[in-house]
Formats: sequence, C-alpha cells, structure tokens
Amino acid sequence: MAASAHPLRLAVTGMSCAGCAGAVERALTRLPGARDAAVNFALATAEVTLDPPATAQDVVAAVRDAGYGVATQVLRFDIGGMRCAGCSGAVEKALAAVPGVVSASVNLALATAEVEIADADPDPAPLAAAVAEAGFSAKLQSGEGASTADAAEAAARDAAAGRLLLLSAVLSAPFLVEMVAMAFGHGGLLPPWAQLALAIPVEFGAGWRFHVGAVKALRHGAANMDVLVSLGTSVAFFFSIYLWQAAPVGRPPHLYFEAAALIVTLVLFGKWLEERAKRGTTAAIRALMALRPEDALVERDGEQARVPVAEVAVGDVVIVKPGERVPVDGDVTDGATEADESLLTGESLPVEKQVGDRMAAGSINGSGLVRLSAARVGADTTLARIVALVSAAQGGKAPIQRLVDKVAAVFVPVVAGVAFLAFCAWLLAGAPLEHAVTAAVSVLVIACPCALGLATPAALVAGTGAAAKAGILIRDIETLERADAVDTVIFDKTGTLTEGRPQVTALHALADETGMLRLAAAAQAGSEHPLARAILAKAAGMALPPVSGFRAVGGAGITATVEGRRIVIGTADLLEREGVSAAPLAGLVREWQEKGRSVALVAAEGALLGAIGMTDTPRPESAAAVAALKARGLTPWMLSGDSAAATARIAGELGIVHFSGAARPEDKAHRVADLRAQGRVVAVIGDGVNDAPALAAADVGIAVGGGTDVAMETAGITLMRPDPRLVAATFDIAHATRRTIRQNLFWAFAYNVVGIPVAALGLLHPTLAGAAMAMSSVSVVSNALRLRSWRPKIAPLSQPRA
Repeated sequence: MAASAHPLRLAVTGMSCAGCAGAVERALTRLPGARDAAVNFALATAEVTLDPPATAQDVVAAVRDAGYGVATQVLRFDIGGMRCAGCSGAVEKALAAVPGVVSASVNLALATAEVEIADADPDPAPLAAAVAEAGFSAKLQSGEGASTADAAEAAARDAAAGRLLLLSAVLSAPFLVEMVAMAFGHGGLLPPWAQLALAIPVEFGAGWRFHVGAVKALRHGAANMDVLVSLGTSVAFFFSIYLWQAAPVGRPPHLYFEAAALIVTLVLFGKWLEERAKRGTTAAIRALMALRPEDALVERDGEQARVPVAEVAVGDVVIVKPGERVPVDGDVTDGATEADESLLTGESLPVEKQVGDRMAAGSINGSGLVRLSAARVGADTTLARIVALVSAAQGGKAPIQRLVDKVAAVFVPVVAGVAFLAFCAWLLAGAPLEHAVTAAVSVLVIACPCALGLATPAALVAGTGAAAKAGILIRDIETLERADAVDTVIFDKTGTLTEGRPQVTALHALADETGMLRLAAAAQAGSEHPLARAILAKAAGMALPPVSGFRAVGGAGITATVEGRRIVIGTADLLEREGVSAAPLAGLVREWQEKGRSVALVAAEGALLGAIGMTDTPRPESAAAVAALKARGLTPWMLSGDSAAATARIAGELGIVHFSGAARPEDKAHRVADLRAQGRVVAVIGDGVNDAPALAAADVGIAVGGGTDVAMETAGITLMRPDPRLVAATFDIAHATRRTIRQNLFWAFAYNVVGIPVAALGLLHPTLAGAAMAMSSVSVVSNALRLRSWRPKIAPLSQPRA
C-alpha cells in the first residue's frame, strides 16, 4: 500500500477560548509533514492533512505538547487466521500503518486487536481492509459480548479442525506403524508408491492451510510459523521424491514421506490442543458474557411485555421472577428476595434484597418476585462494566511482551538462516546430502514462535479471569505488575475497614434538639457519606424540607440551604472557615472524640446549633485482613478524615501501628506522595469521593465494591464486595500471574535455545522435532491454565483487639 497524503480530523479537548484554538493550530502548522491545519473552536475539532512520514501519533503528540488533549477512540476487532507471534506482529504492523491510528495492540491468546484512533469519525473499514491485505480477517466487535452466532461459528470451526485432524491422523498412522516396525528391524512394510499416496492428501490436504499461510506471509514481507512448517514439510516431501527417483534399481531408498505427514499431523494436533487450552484460559470472561439475559419483562402503562434487553430504558419497571437472571441494574421498588451474585462478586452466599436495595444485572433472583426501577442499562450496568474491565485487562500488553514481539518479528528469518547454515555446514563437513537436508528440516520444524507469543497473554488472560471470578477486577497489565511490587498498603477507615454504617449515639443541642436534627437530616439528603446516612436514619419518620445548594467539602463536611437558611455540618475547622465559632462545644467534642465517636457540628445562618455524635464499628473481616498483609511482609496504614481519637481507637482494635486522623483528601494524597518519595510502592484502598485523590496518587489504587463511582473509575483495581481480606488476595493473584509469565517466557526461550542447536547438529529426527514443536505451545498454555484453579486464601475471621 503506497503511502500518500491523508486528511485527519481530531476532537481536541481543553480549549477554553479562541486563543487556545490558535495555539493548537500553530502547533500543528509547525509539525513537519502537516499542512492545511485548521482548528474550529466552536466544534472543538482540528483538521490537518499529513504527508508521509508524518503520522497520527505525531499529531497527537504535538497537540498534547501544546497543553491540550485529543479525544481518541478505541475499536476492537476479532482477528481470524493468526497462528503464532509472527502473525500477530504482522496484523499489528498492518493496523499501525493505517492513517489515523495512534496505536495498535494484538492479543494472540484472545485473537483480538485493540486500535486507538485519533480521527473524530473513525471508520473501521480501512482497518479491516488492512488486516485482510496482510492475509488475515478482522471483524469489528459489537461491544455486547459473544453472540449466539459467534458461538455457533466457533463450534463449526472446532468441528472442521477436528475432522481435518482425524483425516490427517488416519492417513499418517501407517507411517507410525512403519517407524515402530523399523525400530525392531522389520522395515519396508510400505512401498514408496504407498507412502506417496498417503503423504499427498496429508501434505496438500490437511497441511494446505500452512502453505497458504506461508504464501500470504511472504507476499506481505512477513514470516511466521506457517513458513517454517510449509518449508520444512515441503523439503521433506520433495526430497523424498528425489531420493525415490535417484535410487538404484533393486535398492529401496530411505524416504522422508513419514516426516512430512507426521509433522503436519503433530502440528495440527498441537494447535488443536492449544486452542482447547486457550478456551480454558478465557472461560471466566465467556462465563461473564453469558450472564446477561436476552430479554426482560417490563411493565409499561399497566401492561407487561417481554422486550429485548437493549430496549429497556432507565426508569422502566422491570419484573424479575424467582430463579430468573436480573437483566439490568435496578432498585427494588416492590417485593423482597435474595440474590446469587457469586459470578459477579465472588461471594457464594445469597444476599438479601429489600425495597431500596440495588440488584445487579447478571445476578440470579432467589425465591421472591420483585419489581425493579431500572437504574443502569446496556453498557452502564455493573456486569457490562465488569466485562469491559476484564476484557481491557486481558487485551493489554505487558512491557516484557513488547520485547518478545520484537524478537518474534525476526525469529523466523533467523531460524531459516540457521537451517541454511546447518545444511551448508554438513555438506562442507562431507556428510551425505540426505543428512544435511534432514538437519535443515529438523531446524525448520522444531523452531516455533508460538510459545513466545502465547507466554504472556495466556498467563494474563488466565490470571485476570481467575481474579474476576473471585470478585477482583484488574484494569490493566501495568496495574497488575505494580501490585506485585507493593510494600505499603494505606486504608481509608469509614466504609473500608469499618462497617460504614455508623449510628447516632449522642445528640446535644444548644436549644431545640428535634429542630437541629431535622435541619441536619434535610441538609444531608444530598450526601452519600456514611455519616450522612446515619443522621438520616436517626431522623427517620420526620417530614424533611427540600434542600438546595448542596456542596460537599472534602474531608470536612457539607454546606446546603434548607428553608432559606444556610446550613453548615462538619468539623470545627469547617465551621470556623464559615465564620461560626465552635468554642462553646469544644469540651463536649473533645469528650466524645476520646470515647471514639465521630462528631459533626451543626450550624445555621452563622449560629451554632449543636453536635451529633456517631459510632462506627470495624468490619468482622478487618482484623484478619490486616494480619494477612503483615504476614506477607506489607506495612498497613490507615488514613481517615475522622477525628484523631476515633481513628486511633479503630487502629488499636485492628493492630495498625501507622495511622492518621483528621486527614483531608489532599492530606491523604500528600502522605502517599511522601511515602513514594521514600522509595515505597504504595497501594491505597478506599470507597469514597474523598479517597479519589489518594487513589490517583498511589502506585496502585484499589476501590472497594459498593463505593462511589468516582473511586471505582480512579482506581486500577476494584473489589466487587467490601471484604478487606480481598486486598491480600489481590497481591497474591498479581504475584501468581507474574510468576507464571516469567515461567512461560523462560521455557519458551529455553526450548528454542536448546532445541535449535540439537536439531542443527543432526541429533533430532524431523518427526520428533515436529512433536516437540507441537508440544511447546501446549506446555506454555497449559502452565498458564493452572491459574484457573487459583482461589483467594481468605483468612478466617478474628476478633478485633481489645
């Protein structure tokens, strides 16, 4: 495909004025190879024409260097026809060459490609065409997961591969009998014409895929496993014909038809086993994709009707019968039941659901009939977000894999060179032509880049899949690698190590206690904080006036307007900043805090009204979680926006030595930065909006399920149930996955380092080389498959310290 000038239209972010548009335009104009640059401030777009060798990556870098952003889009494709790392490298190269592509990443284990495009209106057609031109196929993913048609197509491919393998095995069996007979001194059972008759359908029937793949690869300047297999078996096949024709009359020649046939059969068998093993590594994501029902029972205008899930809208009333899967995320408006959420959260016990509780798409309804108000549908449901996170993590590429890809790109040409050198060396050493050809064929056949290409993605897919089944969602491979290096773990307190369901245990009003509680509850109606829920629970049954002007002050409290009065609820510092003196209640606040209570002061229109004391208790799992981290050599910390006394009480009960109270969100982020500056690798675990800065500042951010969306979006890892013991399990699966990756890469490289020289020295028969080649990829994937059996080692519950 000849390079030519091409237009590019970008969606630019961060422009706040016409001057910004001018700055972006100047940055593009200065870029070598860019011309006709024009920026539209109103539409927030930039259009530029690129002359080779300028690329979309250069344009994105220029805009970002100017201080602005580019809204890129990601398209995901299913790729057909890939059989080794050389294939995935060819697809990646073809995609990266398409105008507008910023980056392309191909996953051999999943047979997928992820393409980041800078164009504001991405067209998948050129991408699919580029893949087709490279000799493969590309199908744009719908984003809805595996469909029934996809499953049927995969089953048909499996059946065809099985039939082809069976045909090849039946035709190759006589060769195997011949080889065994020769080992016992009874050769010559198959005359040359019979060997040729058996080898032809294997070599050019069952093995035709390798020849076609080799031609496609070479035509596009690439080299893959097909080239090695095609070249090796073809040499063995045609050299056998030469030996047969050149043999003296009456002297039976030693032919290599059996090598050609058995190599094809063994490689097909190895690929068949490999595909089965790869399906095992992706079982977790396929199980998640299969959770969503196809339709939902919706009640509209008093009538019930089953409609496709895609047609359910937010606010619709969805009826879920006993035993059915929940089709959308929804809040229970009528009825009570229990839900099996094990495949979503890893929690094996059913969870009670009552009016007001949220039920997640994909969970199984228990014994009750419930009505839900649809809150999240389609791609916004918890299940869809889980699938997206797991898919993104599994489709990622580790830094070490990029090095492996570079090795794989030159691997086949190097192997072909080694085979030629072995052939020449044996001839120069005076060996017979037959021996030189046999050594060269053995080198070609034993070397396979498949194991190298599968080593990392197979382990990554299996590890993240096992983690997802346990309720641990890992966003990407970089997060997983950093998690394995963590040595310091910082917990938020409320809702993370404690139940997050504090109760009001003390009230003190300077005048009207009921009036103070009514105003405080009304003001807190817009807050998601556990302390706000405690105040609302205390005021249950009261008629609360509407609230307006609600604003959360991170780590300090809230301000709001109720009945025309400005209400301030929070710490003494917040009240002081709002011009309200907390001195009249300073002694009471100190007394309550010494008892471990959290204290919220209440003021209205600049006047102090009173104080509310609340008590939270540690989760039953927290002490065991802290002990598990210590046993792994990790240092636990606790940072909380609660008072120093309340924080110290919880820390003492859980055995946490390092803690700090009265910490604002920026204080938590600064503490994380300080620890990282000391050379520590820090993980932060939190569930609230005020934890987001610390989660973003940490090496690894871990959001606790049931927390806010902001925390989950900021974190690299999400725990789908609020069990702090999963934190230690997260580090366990990260370590196990990285260990498996290292093992796979070691064996993949060691296999070739040992096998190629042995073959070149003529110590390996081509058939045995074919068997070794077939088993190399299977062994790598099977090793990764062991991660499927991983289960979190959940420490038993222990009592908090007195």
